[in-house]
Amino acid sequence: MPDQKSELTPRPGRLRAGPEKAKPSFLWPLAAIVVPVSWSMMRLKIRNPEMLPRTGPFILAPNHYSEIDPIVVALAVWKIGRAPRFMAKAGLFKNKLLGWTLKKAGQIPVEREGSTRGNDPVSAAAQLVKAGQGVIVYPEGSLTRDPDMWPMRGKTGAVRIALTHDIPVYPIAHWGTQKVMARYSKKINFFPPKRIDLLLGEPVDLSAFAGRPLDSATLNEATAAVMDDITGLLEQLRGEKAPAERWDPSKHNQKETGRFES
Repeated sequence: MPDQKSELTPRPGRLRAGPEKAKPSFLWPLAAIVVPVSWSMMRLKIRNPEMLPRTGPFILAPNHYSEIDPIVVALAVWKIGRAPRFMAKAGLFKNKLLGWTLKKAGQIPVEREGSTRGNDPVSAAAQLVKAGQGVIVYPEGSLTRDPDMWPMRGKTGAVRIALTHDIPVYPIAHWGTQKVMARYSKKINFFPPKRIDLLLGEPVDLSAFAGRPLDSATLNEATAAVMDDITGLLEQLRGEKAPAERWDPSKHNQKETGRFES
């Protein structure tokens, strides 16, 4: 199978593929198409790839500032040796061709949180534990609105899943994706390939929240811990400090309409 032409730093020998990647699956032909195409756009430099375990469930939480981010992170996860999975809107699976492709690729259909169909994100995550699989969840929920592309305030979905099912959350930051596709742009810049740096961190320490009721206070504090770790990794990649106050879209919108009081 084609191998992403990426540099791994540090490089403790060739990374061993986890069982889910080594086992034949529909991801193999997808990778055979996507990986060579990506060579014309990007070169991934992945630091601390050994942080992501070869087996067992995990949540990977990246920063998000370009529409092409999911492809970048999926390629990195594949290179590291795990199968990349996302939680996709259940409506996408209603299209026969697209739904078939998503299912074959192991993507997870979810309804909005609170759905009575039993496949809201928290319920759907139970299969991750059962199958020992991982999933990529963007805690910001959308492209960051921060003017300088620092992570903004996160949403609580990732930590709700993690705390409910005792799944570790691994933060990852990347920088350079904007050279391939600028924020809010639909244009992809191909040649020459652009370097994208990715940095994996240790699992976020959520031990302080174990056993606490999953109310808004707990979830917001846990989400802030995740966003702090992602931001810290991005600071290392960018070689600069993030703003002291994280961008909050709701406060920003209120300021614009004169409804926010400091």
